[in-house]
Amino acid sequence: MSLFTTAENLPFGVAFAMIVGVALLEGLGLMLAMSPSNMLDDWLPDIDHDSGLDKVLGWLHLGRVPSLVLLLLFLSGYAVFGYSLQLVMRGLVGHYLPAWLAGLAAVPAGLATVRALGALVAHIVPRDESSAVSELSLLGRVAVVSAGLARQGLAAQARVRDEHGRTHFVLVEPDLADETFDEGSELLLVKKLGAVYRAIRNPHPELMR
Repeated sequence: MSLFTTAENLPFGVAFAMIVGVALLEGLGLMLAMSPSNMLDDWLPDIDHDSGLDKVLGWLHLGRVPSLVLLLLFLSGYAVFGYSLQLVMRGLVGHYLPAWLAGLAAVPAGLATVRALGALVAHIVPRDESSAVSELSLLGRVAVVSAGLARQGLAAQARVRDEHGRTHFVLVEPDLADETFDEGSELLLVKKLGAVYRAIRNPHPELMR
């Protein structure tokens, strides 16, 4: 039976399917001016490195690298090691390991992949918004709608510069229920609710972006 269809390798097939699913979800989010990765990060608790769990999550770069990227790294390392292990076992003993045993054996490899490659990703692709403080520091700044039509309940993507001149892409909705913002509208960010910023039309067009 094929390496990819045998029941003993089901955990790794599921991991590969999840990789494809996450990639499709992120791509769909981009087309809809939404970011599933940013939304997931906003739902996760802040890492303060005080508790044992926080130290483990910090060791895995959670908070420095988008959570969906870390998930993809884990699933990739898990699947590659799992299939490789099963190939080796098939060559040595003539059959695959049971699915539950091979699945457990591949977990450390997935975590090691997150630890090793997560550090590389954190340096190559640093996050624009790495903490709640940096996100709140965008309040009071002028943003420009870059994609979509924003109304309450339907966010659009906007770009905004921070105090260091770096560009952030955020999700915005009107703060007033009867207002809509189309592409190119200049807005003033006034509050943040979850993953979405509430905004009003820029009352001072002379403000620097």
